[in-house]
Amino acid sequence: MNVKNKKSYGELRDLSMQTWVQLFRAYTKIRAKETQYIHGFNLTMIQFQVLEVLYHRGDLNIGAITKLTMSTPGNITVVVRNLKRDGLIDSIADSKDKRASILSITQKGKEIIEELFPTHAKNFEEHFKVLSKEETETLYNLLRKLHKSQ
Repeated sequence: MNVKNKKSYGELRDLSMQTWVQLFRAYTKIRAKETQYIHGFNLTMIQFQVLEVLYHRGDLNIGAITKLTMSTPGNITVVVRNLKRDGLIDSIADSKDKRASILSITQKGKEIIEELFPTHAKNFEEHFKVLSKEETETLYNLLRKLHKSQ
């Protein structure tokens, strides 16, 4: 597009949209790299997210997992069924709600996360190494502020 024909919607609107595009591009690149890494463990990204949540947060019901993974109930149901089939998670009846179940990570699931996660964490350090510690903290605080405002 010719710069002189570039349409403007106002300085702040243009900057907001340009910022969103840069944020989305960075997210897309990092997610693609991490998805490729996680696929090496025969997991989809959402399967990894469910295992990671159960590993770090402990036993949870499907509703909590759906919220924490920012997924949908229908998708989580399929993911949970496949993780159970593969012996990576178990479910037990919820003593507080007989219609629901509590999910927990199995020893096999823990072993996969314990093998996968240290490198996953190191990968993120690599993704953000272009920023100083102070810049990373500022970015974190600004993104958290934006998230909380929605």
